[in-house]
Formats: sequence, structure tokens, C-alpha cells
Amino acid sequence: MVDELHLLRGIFGSHVAHLLRRLRRLCARYGADPTFVFASATIGAPARLATELCGKPVTAVTDDGSPCAPRTFVLWNPQAEADELRASTNQATAHLAAELIRDGHRTIVFCRSRKGTELVAADVKRRLPSRLARTVRPYRAGYLAAERREIEHELFSGELRGVVATSALELGVDVGGLDACVLNGFPGTIASMWQQAGRAGRDGREAMCVLVAGDDQLDQWLMAHPAEAFSRPPEPAVINVANPFVLDPHLACAAYESPLTPADERWWPGLLDDGVLRGAIDDDLRVRRPSRRSPEPAAFWSGSGWPAHRIGLRNATASEFRIVDGEEQLIGTVDAGRALRLVHPGAIYLHQGVSWRIAALDLDAHVAIAEPHDGGEYTQTLADTSIALLAAERRRTVGRAHLTLGAVEVTSQVTGYKRFDSSTGELLGIGELDLPPSQLRTRAFWYTVDEVVLHEAAISGAALGGTLHAVEHAAIGILPLFAICDRWDVGGVSTPLQADTGLPTIAIYDGYPGGAGVAELGFDAADAHLGATLEVIEQCPCTDGCPSCIQSPKCGNGNEPLDKAGAVALLHTVLGGDAGQ
Repeated sequence: MVDELHLLRGIFGSHVAHLLRRLRRLCARYGADPTFVFASATIGAPARLATELCGKPVTAVTDDGSPCAPRTFVLWNPQAEADELRASTNQATAHLAAELIRDGHRTIVFCRSRKGTELVAADVKRRLPSRLARTVRPYRAGYLAAERREIEHELFSGELRGVVATSALELGVDVGGLDACVLNGFPGTIASMWQQAGRAGRDGREAMCVLVAGDDQLDQWLMAHPAEAFSRPPEPAVINVANPFVLDPHLACAAYESPLTPADERWWPGLLDDGVLRGAIDDDLRVRRPSRRSPEPAAFWSGSGWPAHRIGLRNATASEFRIVDGEEQLIGTVDAGRALRLVHPGAIYLHQGVSWRIAALDLDAHVAIAEPHDGGEYTQTLADTSIALLAAERRRTVGRAHLTLGAVEVTSQVTGYKRFDSSTGELLGIGELDLPPSQLRTRAFWYTVDEVVLHEAAISGAALGGTLHAVEHAAIGILPLFAICDRWDVGGVSTPLQADTGLPTIAIYDGYPGGAGVAELGFDAADAHLGATLEVIEQCPCTDGCPSCIQSPKCGNGNEPLDKAGAVALLHTVLGGDAGQ
């Protein structure tokens, strides 16, 4: 029985697919052929996903016979209110959650980031009297296992009146008795929205869900098209079993469990030979050639220790950084891919409502040393990013732009960070950092335009950089409507003259080593995606650009330069008569 099928996507789903193949392989060795039953919340193409996961045909049963209590669903856009009433999404969410808890409603709040979870939880507690504040806790990945089990126990027992969580609470934790659900921003996909909303009202009582819109492109697009939130079908999930960063560690585990032979091609068709070759080159596998005594070639585990220790199911690698205090007591963990961005020297790290400042980062030992901080601020990194286009695999045109899908290498270097006041968002200062660059080999799709298009769009050389940058931001912000992902799972690089294309280029890349399937979805949906990108920029009422159209909360260049008018002109010229359709 495989539960929570809808969450088995991207890197996590790719790992699970190889786990199920290893399970089937071992079962077959002992004469068993198990039947798999998958259970899922509503998701697009569930049979296709289940088939990709287990490697055998799956039939979908889609009749929903589960009990469903009445549910009121509210879309609230604080950004549309008068300036004197407008609040940040975090503040609006905290205010609403505190009022619900004060009125006696057990409430769950979902946030899109770990930092947002900590900030909202602290704000909710500040708005409540102490007797109620004690019954509210944050919940997210990165907590120690004992901390998470403690919070789950308090949820089950009814001790907690409120919990503020990331999507970490979606998987494997069934909580009854919740009256209300508040979504701090659109969670990225329609499927996730309904899954999170379904956390309230599971005991048959009437429930309420409120989606508090953020000021980014996707949230504001939904506020402008509210019917889409309820009529748009759930997105299909994707996995990438060919990702070598995921495949190779599982082949090592399979060889540890039983030597790999040509017969195992049935479990990894078209992937086994190259994977074994890479394992042999890395000295993880030893290949035995055919002989009289052993006529069949085989690959054996030749590394040290247990290869499963190298696998992190939620990431392409198992590497992580430990966050400790001055006495080396463990506070939490963060995966290595996020460490330079989240726990660089000077970074503010929030854990269970407690604020810490990272004093030092040991890259060799994978340890970040934290010291207590009085709170009241947060940090955001600045970075330089470049991209090398390694291989073009598919090409087509979208309007008058040329689109390519392929392999890339992204080089990023965190160069500094900004400090902001948590309450007002005021910039408090900028710090410089001297950290090594990091490389990411992944998948991407990229657009190029020629001089004729730029001339017709009346975009001069001085405006070109800001024009491309603005299109890049808006395209990433709206991408989750077309590829089941989070905007934080993808990145982008735009340049007026890209070294490999020799043309103005906008590249959008998958944020995971080897790719999780997002680039392929973006490539296939490019026509609709680019049209929605134009719409979200053009229909925004601002003059020069704002977070609802061309600004990005994760821009490593501080949202400079950006040219809204240039972005609209370029997209109109590229799309022509199909613009916005």
C-alpha cells in the first residue's frame, strides 16, 4: 500500500520510484510479485504517475466515496485593499489565524517557506494572550525528529489550538479536529491547494479555508481569475527516473542487496548499463566479466559502508549541514544545496520561534555555528549567477522566439546579504560575503530572440538587460500554473548576450541536480506559459514594476535592473496575434 501518491513527485517521487523497483526486484528473486495499491488526493493523471513509480501498468479508480463536510472557501487579497489597510501577507495571515484561535477554532496555517513559517508563528503568538500563545507552535522540515514527534503528539491530543506549518505536515501526519485552514499564499499548485484545505473538517464538521493572497505573480493572477482556483483541473505530477544523481545511488544499493546482472534491465530499462558504468568509474561498483565459472557478467558493490546512507529521499544528495550553538548542541539541519543561502555568516536563522544569527560556517565540516539573536529582522542573500548551455535536445519556436530544452550547468556565488526589519520590511543594512562558487548540473529550457524582434519592439541596448530580467521574473512566478513545482524549485538567468547562443537569452532551470522534470513541463507548455507571462505583467496596475508582476523575492541582484514597459513590448512582439491567449 502506497499512500499520499500526490506527494510523490519531483526528486522525492524519483527516489520512491527506484525504491519500488528495488523492492520488486528483491521480491522477484524470492518468487513474489506484489500488487501495489496507491491512495491519493485529487491529482492529474494519477494512473500515469503510479505507473512511472512502480514500473508496471496501474488502473485508476477515481470515484470519490470519502465523506465530505460542508466547507467555506474564501479568497482574500490584502494587496487590493486601501493603502492604509494593506498589510503584508504574513501579517494578514497571522492576524486572521489569531482571531480564529481566539474565537475557539482549532486552526492550521500553511506557509510556503521555513522562514515564513517561523515569522508567522511568532506573530500569531504575539497577538494572543499568553494562555493561548502557549498552544500555538510552528512545524517544518529541519527540526530534530524528537521536536517533530512532540508537536505531532500535541496536535493529536488536542493540546494545540493552532499550528503553523510548511508542506512537511502534508505527508504522513493525519490530524483530526481542525476547524479552519489558512493558506499563507497560493501553495504553488491547485492539487496542493485542495490537499492543504482538506486538512480542516476531517471529522465531518463544517470547516473554513481562507487563501490569503501574496503579492507575487501567481497569487495575483488567481485573484484576477478567481474561477480558475475552483475550475482548473489538478496538475499532473512528474518524476525523472533517469536523473543520474538519483539513479546511481539506488543502483549501488541494488548491487549491495544482490549483484546486478543483465536481467535487471527489466527494472531499469535503458538506464542500467550507463548507471553501472558510472558506478564503476566512481569505484562504487566492481564489474565481473563473463568466465567459464560465471558466464553472466555482474556488478558488485565495492564501496565502503552501507550505500543507503548516501541517499537523501527529499534531495538529489544526502549531504546536509548541522546547525549548532556555541556549546555544539544541535539546533537543526539544512540540506547542503541550501546552506550557502540560508546559513551563511550573518544569516538570521529562526527555529521554534527563537532567533539565531549564524556566526561562522565551516564548509569542510558541514557545520554552521549560531549565536542567540534578539530577533526583529531577517536576511536575504545577494548572488551572481551564470549558466552554461551544455546540450540542446529539443527545439521549437514559440511565436517569434526560439525555444530549446537541454542540459545546463549553473554557477552561483553568494556575494552578500541584506538585513530587513521583520515588522516594516525596512532595509537595515547590507553585508558582504566571501564564499566559494557552487555548480549545479541540471535541466533547463531557454528562449532566444534575434535583432529583428528587438528592433520591432523598439528595445534599445540600454534597456535590454532590464527587459529580459523582467520577463524572466514574471515567467518563473507564473510557471507553477503549467508545471507542478514551486517557484523556489526553479531559477533563472537572463543575459543580453549569452556566450553559448550569441543572442539575448532567458533560461529557466530546474533547481535540483539532474532535474526533477520541471524543465520538460515548461518546454511543453511554453505557448500558454509565455502568454500568461505577458498577461500578468500587462494587467498589473503598477507603473514601473512590483512584486505582483516583475519583481522576485529571491532575486540575487536585488531586482535590478527591471524594465516593465520593455517586457510588455518584447512579449507582444514575440507573441504577435496570440498574445495573452
